[in-house]
Amino acid sequence: MVVVDSDSEIILRVKGPLELKCQLDTSDAQLMQKVISRTFESLRSQVKSESCVLAVCDSPVFIWPNRGALATPEEITPNAPCEDLQQWIQTDDQDSAGKRSAKKKSKRSSSASVINLGLMMEVTQPGPLSAPILSKTVQKSHFLTTTLPMDCVVCTSCGDAIKDACERLLEALTHQLCDMEKVTLQHMRGPTVLVPEVLHFLLPEPKGLVTVVYPAGVSDSQLEAQRKELHQQFELPDDRPYFRRANAYHFPNEPYKDGYLRNPHVVLTHPTLDNGKVYLVQGIYSYHHYMQDRMDDNGWGCAYRSLQTICSWFQQQGYVERSVPTHKEIQQALVDVGDKQTSFVGSCQWIGSIEVQAVLNQLLGITSKIMFVSQGSELASKGRELANHFLTEGTPIMIGGGVLAHTILGVTWSETTGQIRYLILDPHYTGAEDLQLITDKGWCGWKGPDFWDQTAYYNLCLPQKPKVI
Repeated sequence: MVVVDSDSEIILRVKGPLELKCQLDTSDAQLMQKVISRTFESLRSQVKSESCVLAVCDSPVFIWPNRGALATPEEITPNAPCEDLQQWIQTDDQDSAGKRSAKKKSKRSSSASVINLGLMMEVTQPGPLSAPILSKTVQKSHFLTTTLPMDCVVCTSCGDAIKDACERLLEALTHQLCDMEKVTLQHMRGPTVLVPEVLHFLLPEPKGLVTVVYPAGVSDSQLEAQRKELHQQFELPDDRPYFRRANAYHFPNEPYKDGYLRNPHVVLTHPTLDNGKVYLVQGIYSYHHYMQDRMDDNGWGCAYRSLQTICSWFQQQGYVERSVPTHKEIQQALVDVGDKQTSFVGSCQWIGSIEVQAVLNQLLGITSKIMFVSQGSELASKGRELANHFLTEGTPIMIGGGVLAHTILGVTWSETTGQIRYLILDPHYTGAEDLQLITDKGWCGWKGPDFWDQTAYYNLCLPQKPKVI
């Protein structure tokens, strides 16, 4: 089992290129496959050779895993615990001269649970040098060259010896080369091969982090048979995706490139109610709010932003492949279904829960239930329905009342007393992606029943997740 933020476990991740080069006789398909297999075997021998080197990223540490885990600097011994590597990793802190400090860091100063290593090969060999010998052969052949993106992960305890961890990393690298060979041969078309693509997936406990090799350029829809095999192999239910590319594990030391905050609610403390239970959104979503994407929708775009948050959930759980729709795409979808006139596209007109339901169905093929509440005071009696939604569907809920829209991410509800608190993601925020400000000021936070206008009517859009893999 992998617990990414555990103090007692470390993820060791090795990445690096290996060059696949071979000369093929295109007239013989079986011979081409044998040549490629021999080339992969040669790469596996390289990984097991003494020239294989693991370089700890952002540090002066180099390890020769096939030479008894010999390492530099000399203070690092093969039997030293893996956590000792962290003290050599430089942080982004700068010294007074403005340069990154090269001093050793205290073990306790590093909160990283992931140690990144680079896969390298020594090209120089000890011993006397010999003169090169050149030969020339004239023949018609096909020369295949491609770069294999090696990316292996093992989970180890902080106290495990470095040499033991290295053995596991080498085993993982060798196994990954076997998987890459299988994928390469399976999807080979004549002398053309597809580059293998490595993805990591965090499965429910106790299965943890697993690695899968897919052929790059082949869409998720074409890999359904392979995903079915993986679901059977890991005894996973067949009603939700686990192995689509969008499900790939996002390592904690890698920032998201699109700039949106993910799951800001996870830093919040849950409210305590008598016999209360917490029911939360399941999975990952992006926080969409006013003024993002160079779009000034302040005062009218809150439902659009709530809809975008919902769409991001379906995209990041792997249910859909399309990107989060823009305001214009949302408006065009409502025109396409006959809900709005053509002049609606490009306008600043607000939408409500019914429109959100229509867009989800039109753009994503997602169905939704609508809950009607004649006045805000009645929302306090909807605890059971809301709790059941997060328990069974786990999707964000859009709620609209008057001209305001919000996103409900969860509830704390007591079946015995009926008390309830709502976890609200507020799309009316206009500031920067500052997690502390957003949570401190309540833009993402727990609210009581008095948060709602007690006399206004509300419509809630409860998206239903499709049963797909």
